[in-house]
Amino acid sequence: MFYHDKKLQYKVRVDKPNPQFARALQQAIGGIEGEIRVCLQYLFQSWNSRGPQRYRDMLLDTGTEEMAHIEMLVTAVSLNLEGASSGVIESIVGGDSLMEKIVGGGDPRHFLSGGLGALAADANGVPFNGSWVVSSGNIAADMYANVMAEATGRTLATRLYELTDDAGMKDMLAFLIARDTMHQQQWLAVLEELGNGDIRNVLPIPNSFPQSQEHQEFSYAFVNTNIDPDEPSAGLNRRWTQGPSFDGRSEFREMKAQPIGGEPKLAPPIPEGHAQVEQIEKANVKS
Repeated sequence: MFYHDKKLQYKVRVDKPNPQFARALQQAIGGIEGEIRVCLQYLFQSWNSRGPQRYRDMLLDTGTEEMAHIEMLVTAVSLNLEGASSGVIESIVGGDSLMEKIVGGGDPRHFLSGGLGALAADANGVPFNGSWVVSSGNIAADMYANVMAEATGRTLATRLYELTDDAGMKDMLAFLIARDTMHQQQWLAVLEELGNGDIRNVLPIPNSFPQSQEHQEFSYAFVNTNIDPDEPSAGLNRRWTQGPSFDGRSEFREMKAQPIGGEPKLAPPIPEGHAQVEQIEKANVKS
């Protein structure tokens, strides 16, 4: 069950409305790096959580906080669009270009679909995609996915910070950037706790599958797929090709890529698949 407070988590102020920046902010709402993604990711991980209750509780707290960040960004988009309504009327009456005169390079759907409000979409107007949400049921795998989500989200927020000279927007983004910093740290702290003080101890993920059942001659080998004999290997004298593996269970090495699986042979097309006659007749004849 969720409750709400009518006040924002942090203040949102727009000194000079900017429809173009409103469009850019949409990426932080409904883009792959955005707040809808992390909100749903953490909430689904918490609702699906099996294991220690503390991880479920932490994920639920953070997923709920991300709702507040969506609210802040939606408010910021709406405030950046304020004042555009008169331009809409003038543009329609004057017959000028909507893109240039209404939103000045922004998203016309902010007016057409949102009534000068934010959308559950990215900066190109593409709706949020739920397939971006990671909830694997493996706490370590999810934590690494969360670190990545916060890292790309923080990168996006810093780029948005550079795109605006509006003091109010910079202040809001500085807050969101700070929260991204914390969230990166807390997911890494979970990994450290899972590894009994050392993140490396959670590897490989999942650690519940016995490595004796994998082909271990390939477990720690970097595969060099560059066919050019004169081109140096990308792994030459690199950490990922020599010395102890990161999990301390083996040694890194490099191996040249080679085909050891043979050429694939598929059965003829089935009649119900209605391939061409030539395919069916010549399926067993070598070209």
